Amino acid sequence: MVFERLFKGRRQSRPAEAVYEAIVAQARHPAFYTDYGVADGFEERFDLLVLHVHLVVRHLTRAGAGDRAQALFDAMFFDMDRSLRAIGVGDMSVGKRVKDMVRAYYGRTAAYDSALQESADDALAVTLHRNIFGADAAAGSAPGEGPSRLARQVRATVAELTAQPVDDIAAGRIRFPDPRSTP
Repeated sequence: MVFERLFKGRRQSRPAEAVYEAIVAQARHPAFYTDYGVADGFEERFDLLVLHVHLVVRHLTRAGAGDRAQALFDAMFFDMDRSLRAIGVGDMSVGKRVKDMVRAYYGRTAAYDSALQESADDALAVTLHRNIFGADAAAGSAPGEGPSRLARQVRATVAELTAQPVDDIAAGRIRFPDPRSTP
């Protein structure tokens, strides 16, 4: 009974963890790194994860499931905290690093929301080029095929999420479009 009280909050977040695990699997799909040209580094993996988590959070929020969206956000940053500790970031630095990641999340998601309001994929491709393809985009070059293809994949993901029942998504039964099939 004592342990049940200690881990009560943890049990309540299990559905959010299932959703998060499904999103992590999608964000780590090898096609993003081999076919789209995303560099396989810590920052790029984080950026793809932010993108995919945000698309689901955005959908859940719009569908009136803000509590589930918040639980997903919390699961993501609990995992970020745990991952930083696992790679050896000192306890005194973890909080600051997580705060920086939260700020990065909000900055990127604001840019994605703005770009998603545009009907053409150009603005979204530019935003993805800057945020996910980072170093190459810093020189101000126009987005190439990778960011443009990723923009089409993001639009397909938004459409796929919209077609799914919120309860299925909240239970971790998310269907994402296969990134290999996006032209």
